[in-house]
Amino acid sequence: MSKFYYVYILTNFTNRVLYIGVTNHLFKRVSEHKHKLVVGFSSKYHLNKLVYFEKYTSVLDALNREKQLKNWKRIWKLELIQESNPDFIDLVLDPGSSPG
Repeated sequence: MSKFYYVYILTNFTNRVLYIGVTNHLFKRVSEHKHKLVVGFSSKYHLNKLVYFEKYTSVLDALNREKQLKNWKRIWKLELIQESNPDFIDLVLDPGSSPG
């Protein structure tokens, strides 16, 4: 059985603040953010809307991509999200999305 790793981007209701993370259980991790079980930056800024994710089979690839995205300019991150999710829809709530 293959294990997958996800690089994900969360935002808040106003889409003003972005959070980038990596996990091997995307739905579980986003649920933790939604219920404010992750203490810190994401709970402080109410980051609970999954707007983007990428799937990897290598944890090193996922961690490298996370680091790369965290070093990007904000406008590049917004453009990346808008390519696949122009309306910043919460992908956990959208039945058309399939985060794995």
